[in-house]
Amino acid sequence: MRLCPRAFSILRNLVAVVKKPTLNPLRRGVSGVAMRLVQFQQNGGGVRVGVEHSEGQGVVDLKAFDPSMPSTMRELLELGDKGLECARRALSSGQCVLQRSDIQLLAPILAPEKVVCVGMNYRDHCLEQNVPIPEEPIIFSKFPNALTGPYDNIVMPAESQEVDWEVEMAFVIGRRGKHIKEEEALSYVAGFTVANDVSARDWQMKRNGKQWLLGKTFDSFCPLGPALVTTDSLKDPHNLALRCLVNGEEVQSSNTNQMIFRTAALVAWISQFFTLSPGDVVLTGTPPGVGLFRNPPIFLKKGDVVECHIEQIGSIINKVV
Repeated sequence: MRLCPRAFSILRNLVAVVKKPTLNPLRRGVSGVAMRLVQFQQNGGGVRVGVEHSEGQGVVDLKAFDPSMPSTMRELLELGDKGLECARRALSSGQCVLQRSDIQLLAPILAPEKVVCVGMNYRDHCLEQNVPIPEEPIIFSKFPNALTGPYDNIVMPAESQEVDWEVEMAFVIGRRGKHIKEEEALSYVAGFTVANDVSARDWQMKRNGKQWLLGKTFDSFCPLGPALVTTDSLKDPHNLALRCLVNGEEVQSSNTNQMIFRTAALVAWISQFFTLSPGDVVLTGTPPGVGLFRNPPIFLKKGDVVECHIEQIGSIINKVV
């Protein structure tokens, strides 16, 4: 049987689709392109969204490139593929570039609907405390007021004498979902960033019925940044070195391969209970080395400088005031 030219063309395209290789699910985020997205201010102006050329380099002002684009990361993520495609074009254009010295980086997400945290999620952290490995994720929360920028100050509250550090990898939700299947979960993740889950241990461990919330959510208790690194930018988010330094001395050093419940499992688990929305932030747990479990315990004091670093994502540096 001979095919007419049009039928032959259709058949050839179908074969091409079938032969197209399947994407690695670890690389299939909502962006579809590798980018480092940031939020910033210039000369005390309003919030803007930008795209870094590379870590620490110039930033493309997305709204200057396309005035129809929104001014916040949450709104950009709510646009879905349209917003991220515009960010990709802006990055490729080489236009509307601002020097890092001329802007102030903010937390990559401001005023999220939710800040979800996972406790006891590193095997080596459980061993440090001599406690069993959890059989299901331990979930708590911070309020959005805790979020602060990657280089902003951590404000020591007068109500606590036991403020501690916790370097954590965080991820940001890119699209709305409920009851998300684990095999599809990474497609709901916009990207990853660095967090410090600052914790008032006296309120977390001794006060208010030993509920964790109050000890976790003082103002400025969640430095975040420096960028939202899209999922496609990371070869494997669960094989990244992370560490924390206080006044230049390393206090935490581990790898995200120590996570008990990884990103996809966490998205699937927490989406059973509530709908995830674009811009929601999820902190994935901390490795050993926190001040509470040192002998004797060590806590932050005014003047201390805390640096949290994650390989391929970046560093946040915050002074305690």
